[in-house]
Amino acid sequence: MTKQEAMEMLTPVFREVFDDDSIELSEEMTAADVDGWDSVEHFNLISEIERKFRMRFQMREVSGMKNVGELAEIVAERAKI
Repeated sequence: MTKQEAMEMLTPVFREVFDDDSIELSEEMTAADVDGWDSVEHFNLISEIERKFRMRFQMREVSGMKNVGELAEIVAERAKI
């Protein structure tokens, strides 16, 4: 899977978790760019991505991600769908 494909597949997950159909992902997007993206919703987002893509993040990956682009890179490398 390419990074762009991962971004496209992550979009509906973000929209569902944050209950906002207007979310358009960009590689530079961070929690500061999405209303309601706090620590609880971050956990919900990561859990939903792990479930949908049948993968697990390492704690250092979760805490070290700077933006959606880095998230998409990890998903593109390790997703099992």
